Amino acid sequence: MTLLTDRPAESFVEVAAPERAGVPVPVRVRWTTRIARAAPPYLFLLPGLALLVVWVYRPLVTTVQLSFFSWNLLPTSPAEFVGFANYERLFALPDFPAALGRTAVLILGLLPFTLVVPTVVGLLARRVHGRAATVYQALVFAPMLVAPVAGAAVWQWMLDPRGGLVNRLLGTSTNWLQEPGWAPVVIIVVTGWHVLGFATLVVAAGLAGIDSEYSAAASLDGATRWQTTRWITLPLLSPTLAFLLLMTLLLAAQWSFPLVNTLTNGGPSGATTNVYYLLWDYAFGSFDAGLGAAAGMIFFLGFGLLALGLVRLTERLSFHDS
Repeated sequence: MTLLTDRPAESFVEVAAPERAGVPVPVRVRWTTRIARAAPPYLFLLPGLALLVVWVYRPLVTTVQLSFFSWNLLPTSPAEFVGFANYERLFALPDFPAALGRTAVLILGLLPFTLVVPTVVGLLARRVHGRAATVYQALVFAPMLVAPVAGAAVWQWMLDPRGGLVNRLLGTSTNWLQEPGWAPVVIIVVTGWHVLGFATLVVAAGLAGIDSEYSAAASLDGATRWQTTRWITLPLLSPTLAFLLLMTLLLAAQWSFPLVNTLTNGGPSGATTNVYYLLWDYAFGSFDAGLGAAAGMIFFLGFGLLALGLVRLTERLSFHDS
């Protein structure tokens, strides 16, 4: 074996001599060569990681910093450090727990639109084949393509107390958007109408991933269609339903925000003010950026813990096709 001894120890390469007695001689590779070989996969991920840092983690860090300051969003007014005063003031406000309760009602009200109805429609739609299935999926998904503001304008016209289509059909003169009892119901129904198509397609994708041999084997054993659905299809669909439950829990207030902001402005008497609209009102309605940032951090941590608990629970309870 010949060694190149006129270079530093960390940069030399052993030159393999002819094999002796049939035993190959290993060749030492430079550390720079190892890095160059391992780098390409990480280089492909680099643009996505950069965008994630710029659009997610950087605003998150800025929000954490801003929650300890008092600032009215004016460039000419300097931010004043107040420590944990924003958090103390947030928990002292009566609007904060009330908004949490309204958000819980919103989430519960949307569950039929994101879990129950999509599951029923998805199971029934399995009987539709060919071009009819494509047309059906397009019709179901169409509300998701409508801009929330445009959809809110149409619904506002339909719910008009003086001559709206809803009051004409029901024969009433109810002011749906200005009565505290009916306004939250309207927000739930309109939001559910928007997300129903998305949830239905997610359920359809989950059903498509279930092997049909399970149903065929169950029918050979004498199982009815309901028994097959109850004991085979729904358990194997549980990961998809858990995903929709998690999406509803985390995004319900965000889904409803354009409608609340357009139709009710959080009213009447705060009846439709959820956590997402509340923190927006703190920051951009009252021009209290520090209080809005503190509310955002509380909601971020709270929903994060709920999501973590739900993920761990679904990992234990869900069934997977192995």
